[in-house]
Amino acid sequence: MMIRNPDAQRVVEQNLSPEPESMQKYSDEVRERIAKKAYELYEHGGRQAERDVEDWLKAEELVRKEMNTTRAAPSLREQRVGRGR
Repeated sequence: MMIRNPDAQRVVEQNLSPEPESMQKYSDEVRERIAKKAYELYEHGGRQAERDVEDWLKAEELVRKEMNTTRAAPSLREQRVGRGR
């Protein structure tokens, strides 16, 4: 039998995610790209575990730049259409 205390304050349940908020906006594919890039930075930086956050943030930045460059570059089809083909 549970006894309820009317004077007890309600505990507000927070939606806690196991990953940083910045990662929640990415698809699984993009997360995988960032993880691979972060691991490359980790390896290249001498496997310094204490730099994990810096490596991740740098990887995130690099992948975003790659994605923006890819989006900005005209596709082969767009290039052909532009030439009148």
